Amino acid sequence: MAKLKHFGYLKIKHFVVFITISVVLSCKNEKLNLEHIEGNRVSVDSSSLEVDSIQKFIKPYHDRIEEILNEPLAYSPKTITKTDGQYNTTAGNLMADIVLQQTNPVFKKRTGNDLDFVLLNHGGIRATISKGNVTARTAYEVMPFENTVVVAELKGTTISKMLDYLIKAKRAHPLAGVELALNKDGSVKSFSIGGAALDLDRNYFVATSNYLITGGDNMNFFKEYVSITETGYKIRNAMIDYFTKVDTLAPRIDSRFYQLQ
Repeated sequence: MAKLKHFGYLKIKHFVVFITISVVLSCKNEKLNLEHIEGNRVSVDSSSLEVDSIQKFIKPYHDRIEEILNEPLAYSPKTITKTDGQYNTTAGNLMADIVLQQTNPVFKKRTGNDLDFVLLNHGGIRATISKGNVTARTAYEVMPFENTVVVAELKGTTISKMLDYLIKAKRAHPLAGVELALNKDGSVKSFSIGGAALDLDRNYFVATSNYLITGGDNMNFFKEYVSITETGYKIRNAMIDYFTKVDTLAPRIDSRFYQLQ
């Protein structure tokens, strides 16, 4: 009798296990479909109430950031802008020169090679540098994006395509390390890299931005790179580092890119 009772207990236990597994499997096979999504727009404007506890908490951090951003790093005796020249400008020349000077040691240490020149884009300069103190905030205003410096190894034949682009664009794209002179009809009078004529049989190391390296601003010739080196060095940080090293900014319009009149 005891054995029969034990047998009955096992039957009940197995039945419970069977039912449990069946329920789990049936739930697992059930398909859930999203039928409706609701959203509410919450406006955050001048009418929004400030929370005192939050304001008190962030105020020391806010004040410290403002102090760092407004600390004078250098001085500009005149306004520096991207509109004061036809083919090269004070702002463009300054930015390109900064990228060349600040990035070359980084690139040299990593690869053993030197940069040959720099090409950025005119539209990437977002503000004028006013006469007076130059601060970290100035760098954030001129370069508000998170763009980093990327070095592209390009064939000489690809550089010739870059020349065609610059001639057709007729914009003061920031350049450093090259000299390009155009005739009155827009044809190339002379072009040199580091003082030497373009060699179609060699490769050149060109510093640009991670935006342009993918063909931004229709600079599709960058897509033909032989190799690329992502420095991780933000252009804005390069500007701040440069500002801390110099006393006075003195960029000028020069002969790096011009057309005979």
